[in-house]
Amino acid sequence: MDDRLPAAQERTGESWRDLRDWLALVERQRELRRISAEVDPKEELSAITLLSTRQVGAPALLFETLANNRSDARVLINMLAASKERYALTVGLDPKLPVRDLVAATRKIMKRRLPPATIARDEAPVNEIVLSGDEIDMTRYPSPTFWPGDGGPYTGTGNVTLIRNPDTGVINVGVYRQMLHGPRKLGINMVPGRHGAQNCEAWWARGKPCPVVVAYGIDPALFIAATQVFGHDESELDVAGGLMGAPVEMTAADLVDMPIPARAEFVIEGHIHQGELEQEGPLGEFHGYYSGKTERRPVITVDRIHHRRSPIMTAALMATYPSCEIGEYHAIMRSARVWDNLESMGVPGVTGVYVYPASASAAGLMVVSLKQLYPGHVAQVLALAAQSPAAAYCIRWIIAVDDDVDPTDINQVMWAMSVRSNPSDDIDILRKTWSYRTDPSLAPDVRPYGSKALIDACEPHRFRATMAKRAYLRKSVYERVVSRWSELGLPGTPPAETHFHKE
Repeated sequence: MDDRLPAAQERTGESWRDLRDWLALVERQRELRRISAEVDPKEELSAITLLSTRQVGAPALLFETLANNRSDARVLINMLAASKERYALTVGLDPKLPVRDLVAATRKIMKRRLPPATIARDEAPVNEIVLSGDEIDMTRYPSPTFWPGDGGPYTGTGNVTLIRNPDTGVINVGVYRQMLHGPRKLGINMVPGRHGAQNCEAWWARGKPCPVVVAYGIDPALFIAATQVFGHDESELDVAGGLMGAPVEMTAADLVDMPIPARAEFVIEGHIHQGELEQEGPLGEFHGYYSGKTERRPVITVDRIHHRRSPIMTAALMATYPSCEIGEYHAIMRSARVWDNLESMGVPGVTGVYVYPASASAAGLMVVSLKQLYPGHVAQVLALAAQSPAAAYCIRWIIAVDDDVDPTDINQVMWAMSVRSNPSDDIDILRKTWSYRTDPSLAPDVRPYGSKALIDACEPHRFRATMAKRAYLRKSVYERVVSRWSELGLPGTPPAETHFHKE
């Protein structure tokens, strides 16, 4: 396997090992804003976050003084969100790269797997403070209430949850919302059928409570890996190591038979007991609606707390783009994975994929560009892209464009749809596809069965020889203008052109 990146996409970032190193890196890049004024974690923190992030590229926010906070913990929010620059810094790429190049480079990075490294308990920063028994009180730490209609405060939105499969031993790392119920009780809302829920049920099938480790102050590489879907035999810990370019450091837990992230800010060990339920939800979510009615859901009993001094709790605002934590990075990662899926299925000619972050945080609209090679090629790409493992869940609008259209440029995509697509001929519908269980576009009794629209915005293959020619620049003229860009006093860098006039 060739993991090398093209010269223009080489890893250029500084090395970092944990959240604090990463914050120092992004602060040097002016990508972090510290807020020292006292802020109420009940709705005010999220209101400040929402109102200050309504533009793409807004900085991460570190709230240093929280009202009613009985600890020295701080809260980091908008960690990655709608910033391709912070994503690029996380995976060691040039923040100036355009999105199209970041997707291509991500495909290379995602192939890397670096297993975790184990360090001794007394060397692990997370063990600076360890609490057990009556010392445990999760209500002492800031747990934001994000929206007025939320079911309560949520300690876990920007967390990662580790659950080992009892049969294979593989540790799944996922992100699950966790509502605060009391000093030692946290809700956990797991999507049925996902790996975390399956692992938990496997423990219950053995008549045992499910051991769980949750980290609430985590580095962005581990968070990114935990939000993606991988095979049952893969651990997101290995993926996170590949993203960082260095193994995730783990250390032995005290009580559960699992390691804990050694450099996390705040970690709990606990158990999920079958049949132990508490009222949970709803929570304002990424699609702009409240998600999950109030109902009884499993809880985590907290048996041990490990944390650093003055820990940083990572929170994730779920809101409409660009204020949603799963924004730009999620779009880039999902695009790269769909492209990989198509390649692994043997589909030729694909030149780009992009899932738009503004479409409910990369859950709605996907564009695939291709060089048409044979009759039926576009239909094949549309059908397989729509039901590929990385896109089958949620994505409902799939658009195919020719390779002279940049799939990451919505203006070019709209042009292609306007001049190359005839709605009565070029739109197909897939029915009874996989949507999410709180899809606001569907009636409750229909969820989670949705649909997908396949839109052919390519030149008709059978008529291409007789179609009018598209107007392009002459290559020699384009290159001359690019070489004179500074001389002409033009701002920024010239846009990349890939297709030129043919005599």
